Amino acid sequence: MRYAIVTETYPPEINGVALTVQGLELGLRARGHEVLLVRPRQQDEIRAGSDTLLVRGAGLPRYPGLKFGFPATKSLLELWTACPPDAIYVATEGPLGWSALRAARKLGIPAATGFHTRFDQYMRDYGMPFLESTALRWMRRFHNGGDATLVPTRELAEFLQSQNFRQVVRLARAVDADQFSPDRRDAALRRAWGLDESGLAVIYLGRIAPEKNLDLAVRAFRELQRDRPDARFVWVGDGPARAKLAQDHPDFIFCGLQRGAEVARHFASADLFLFPSHSETFGNTTLEAMASGIPTVTFDYGAAREHLRHEIDGMAVDNDADFIAAATKLATDDALRRAMGERARLSMQRLHPEQVASDFDTLLAGLADTRRRHASAAVA
Repeated sequence: MRYAIVTETYPPEINGVALTVQGLELGLRARGHEVLLVRPRQQDEIRAGSDTLLVRGAGLPRYPGLKFGFPATKSLLELWTACPPDAIYVATEGPLGWSALRAARKLGIPAATGFHTRFDQYMRDYGMPFLESTALRWMRRFHNGGDATLVPTRELAEFLQSQNFRQVVRLARAVDADQFSPDRRDAALRRAWGLDESGLAVIYLGRIAPEKNLDLAVRAFRELQRDRPDARFVWVGDGPARAKLAQDHPDFIFCGLQRGAEVARHFASADLFLFPSHSETFGNTTLEAMASGIPTVTFDYGAAREHLRHEIDGMAVDNDADFIAAATKLATDDALRRAMGERARLSMQRLHPEQVASDFDTLLAGLADTRRRHASAAVA
């Protein structure tokens, strides 16, 4: 089969959407399919391989290092007229994504879209709650322009269906348990954090930005620190809130952006993951921490509701007070924390990226087959 994937973010950019899209792309290639990747040209990038179409883009406001793609309907029409894919996947709702859907509709190419980001909730986080319903309507119009909207959880599927999103399909996520593993724990890295094996490394890994509800993580750490004065708070990532956070909390350790094996090494070298965000569509880092043998404190939605068993391999709570209490409980009970981490690691070994690739392939192939049958019926 010949597929096309259209995305406005892609590695080496570091975010959950970029890494998820790359995983889907590589999964299709591993299954023997031809894949055309359409994305914006990244900084200092001159050319790409024959399997990648680079388009113009511009920097995304308040997201340093990320871009959105300019409209490219004409280029896509020309390309897909000459060499039409059997189906396309549009991962992002930016101008490039809208262009891809318009071109696909005009040429009769089936298209699936990916719902990766709750932009409606971001309106609240960035001080514009009055735009929340507008953002949701905008996303509904975009996704209903495709043949299927792919979501990672049952919870999100039910919500979107209640908001009149059509053809919502769950495509599960997985984690590479070989890459994310307790075996990557590094005593030298812990020493660089000022900790030996008896100390407590609390970690946050992700974008350091207002939408991540980071004040709660700080409050939880300061509370648990009363009972564990040896605890250190390690931050992996970057974002607009980092500078002020570092200024207000000079004892925090900031490791910056990490990639690939370094992400796994930092996770495995920690002891407790605090993930206070309310705005994730999934939260890949929850699975990565669990696979690394690190218990997570998070809210009961997204990846946690789908995969984390409360008080068995982590803590999935409903409110801020319970979040702080759960963090303190795990910080002060070494035996419980280690037992949860071990159970979390074992539970992640049943998730297989190869199965996700197979399901994605089956879904796209099904859209292509349906479109062919409808075309044949119309001709008849």
